[in-house]
Amino acid sequence: MKKLIIVICAACASYPLAAENRTLSLKQAVELALRENPDITLARLEEQRTALNVQVVKEPLLPRVYAGSGLAYSNGFPMSIDGAAPSIVEAKAVRTMYSRPQGLQVAQARENAVGAAYSTAAMREEVALKTATLFLDLEKATRAIDLATKQAEELSRVEALVRIGEGKEKEIEGRRAALNVARARQKAGMLGSQSRRLSASLATVLGLNPADPIVPASEERATPATPSSEDDSVREALNDNPEIRKLESELAAKSLQMRSFKAMRYPKVDLIAQYGLFAKFNHYTDYFRTFQRNNGQIGLSVSVPLFANAQDEAQAAQAAVDSQRIRTELQRLRAQVETDTRMAWEEIGDAETAQEVARLDLEL
Repeated sequence: MKKLIIVICAACASYPLAAENRTLSLKQAVELALRENPDITLARLEEQRTALNVQVVKEPLLPRVYAGSGLAYSNGFPMSIDGAAPSIVEAKAVRTMYSRPQGLQVAQARENAVGAAYSTAAMREEVALKTATLFLDLEKATRAIDLATKQAEELSRVEALVRIGEGKEKEIEGRRAALNVARARQKAGMLGSQSRRLSASLATVLGLNPADPIVPASEERATPATPSSEDDSVREALNDNPEIRKLESELAAKSLQMRSFKAMRYPKVDLIAQYGLFAKFNHYTDYFRTFQRNNGQIGLSVSVPLFANAQDEAQAAQAAVDSQRIRTELQRLRAQVETDTRMAWEEIGDAETAQEVARLDLEL
């Protein structure tokens, strides 16, 4: 009996579960995509990584404290252990007081984090637009399937009526009616295939199983408000476009990077404090007039580059070239956004005219 139960369970597991229809409205689909879309998730992770990179770059400007031991046996003069005198316990704290390149690199990391945030916003807009487009196409295909199915049923009734009777003319009319039925069924089948493809694509964008069909919910949607004029639309698109903001952030980051390379010739100042616990077995009493067990000091470490580094100059020039490239891309993108906005404004006018013609046709 137990073996029979195991066999039945295995047989049931071998068959896939029936696909579950998910009925969604346009608003629900967009909200689900913004929450579950894999591309948006990746963009958010990249945004978090760039935000954490600010702390990574900023860390050298924060104090570092080291503690340990420089314990060693001395034979003769007590020489240094890793830059410090031999000691039982030693501690050292370093705080960068002034480093112009490091400060510019921190500013660059912050600007990169801002650019990543704009990149996430751009991805959200792209996913929302793609979701809305797929949803509306699926809704249109679903309605077309219903109409094609009803048309095929009506043509089937016509075919049944035409075939009643005899004669050559009736036979020709019957074949014509059968052809019309076949065409209607073919159209319904093609629309069904298109609907399934759109449903799978929409499910992928929503982060769902592509095998689960998406069914558009029946709803009345109000016409969205449009800007008052074409120029206002262009101005709003240029001000709010996240891709433009992202390129502007990249341009600012490259400028900071170029300045950081040029600032490598500036001096660097570190504040250093250290402590050491000495022992007599290192022969301090043999070579120094007095011995003190607890020792400490605090001071500044100043380093000044004497010669310009050719590598830093080359990297600064490379950053300048990248800045020019980004500036060109920004100019091209602004022109493209303005062109697309003006074309979209014209399409809105054409759509309103087509809607009015369709309304008059429906009334007729």
